[in-house]
Amino acid sequence: MGFAKYGQNVLALHERHSRFLMATRPQNKTAGLIARHLESLLAPLPPELRRSLTFDNGTKFARHYWLHEIGLETFFCDPYSPWQKGGIENAIGRIRRLLPRKTDLDTISEKRFLAFIKAYNRTPRKCLDYRTPAELILEKLLHFECESTSRPSPG
Repeated sequence: MGFAKYGQNVLALHERHSRFLMATRPQNKTAGLIARHLESLLAPLPPELRRSLTFDNGTKFARHYWLHEIGLETFFCDPYSPWQKGGIENAIGRIRRLLPRKTDLDTISEKRFLAFIKAYNRTPRKCLDYRTPAELILEKLLHFECESTSRPSPG
């Protein structure tokens, strides 16, 4: 998501089931840097939560194949088909309430930026039965953790 001041962007990832949002502020939109940011955002997640990623057709995602190394399938929306990525578009609209396009990101500390993302993830949603994205993603993470520790050891 771009801002009025040249070179200021937010890279946002949206998990479609929980509506959980992860975001970072890359220094630029070069494909290599964006791929590295995506990898660092996704690396802490269990593989079950990072199976695929869908992009728009921007050149910033040209190095999407780098993500195949961490087991991620990558897809692209059809040109001029914003409905194919409706979840992230809705999330961007909500974030714009806190960070309008005219915002100078240089004036916002990393702590405050992360507070905006936390506020988004801690807001109950009607579509989630009035639960928050943070609650649902935590349940998923705990479920994966419990599954991996409760498996019997081969022997």
